[in-house]
Amino acid sequence: MTTAFAPYDLGRVRLANRIVMAPMTRSRAYGPGQSPTDLTATYYTQRASAGLIVTEGTQPSAIGQGYPDTPGIHSAEQVTSWRKVTDAVHAEGGAIFLQLMHTGRIGHPSLTGLTPVAPSAVKAAGQVYTQDGPQEFVTPRELTQEEVAETIADFAAAARNAIEAGFDGVELHGANGYLIHQFLAPNSNQRTDAWGGSPERRIRFAVETAKAVAEAIGPDRVGFRMSPGNPYNDIDESDRPDVEATYTALVDALAPLGLAYLHQMEAAGVRDLLVRLRKAWPTTFILNPFTGTEPTGPDALDLIEDGTADLIAYGALFIANPDLPARLATGVPFNTPDRATSFGGDHRGYTDYPTLG
Repeated sequence: MTTAFAPYDLGRVRLANRIVMAPMTRSRAYGPGQSPTDLTATYYTQRASAGLIVTEGTQPSAIGQGYPDTPGIHSAEQVTSWRKVTDAVHAEGGAIFLQLMHTGRIGHPSLTGLTPVAPSAVKAAGQVYTQDGPQEFVTPRELTQEEVAETIADFAAAARNAIEAGFDGVELHGANGYLIHQFLAPNSNQRTDAWGGSPERRIRFAVETAKAVAEAIGPDRVGFRMSPGNPYNDIDESDRPDVEATYTALVDALAPLGLAYLHQMEAAGVRDLLVRLRKAWPTTFILNPFTGTEPTGPDALDLIEDGTADLIAYGALFIANPDLPARLATGVPFNTPDRATSFGGDHRGYTDYPTLG
């Protein structure tokens, strides 16, 4: 599997290999105003041998926060704190993109003091974790047309902040049931204006956000993540013809922008659609082929060799194995992720996993 470990040019960045650290929420932004800490810098620096690190989801605005202790990139102190992370990763020869994640209706007023916003006032089924324990999702407030434009501007401003903080680029989180995905899905987007209804109108928020961010920092510094058919966070994309129409239209609209990459988190049963979208995409295609309960394993590298993807993203194994590329290359055993320490806490289950050393 020599291709997976060969250098790769991504936009204006030279990657050491084709193995990507997937974005994963860790809920440890304990610095002032939801800023990353020195421990965050250690965590990412330990994993700098990845060809590309995509950070945990980071809110572009205060109202975009949906979980406790997740970081932001909308204040000066957050920018300064993130600079410590990027400087440390770059010193180790790594490349790092910041994932911009507005959670939309997935959140709770107890986290921010604000009512979550969404394409439509449709409450998600389920609960969200808060400092006071699990609580039912609330009915979000529907964004006005003026607020839709303001939210797009927030993404662009956050992207500029990310470049100021030293990131090599940003990834727009259009997956997993968060705001951009909520606009794409018909059960969460029930608008009747220019931002909802047909697939062409439901993709508009995603496309306009990508355009604004690309104009702000350059398209070769922008990636887009999506997860067609993923039901996470009460998304209903079970109508296969609608899913195919929506995501075909989305990829066709994003393709001319010249973005650095398209990053797909694979849902069960959509490999045929994935292959078609990959063929339609003109630049780098990253695949996170997680479709079950077990972490993505070494066999996923075959998807680089057969051309299904250009790069492969690993999640849980990167939490437990800071030196994952070396372990994949040599075939040594993997550390097992401790799921009890995935969210929140101190260095345990965060920066104390052993390396081959």
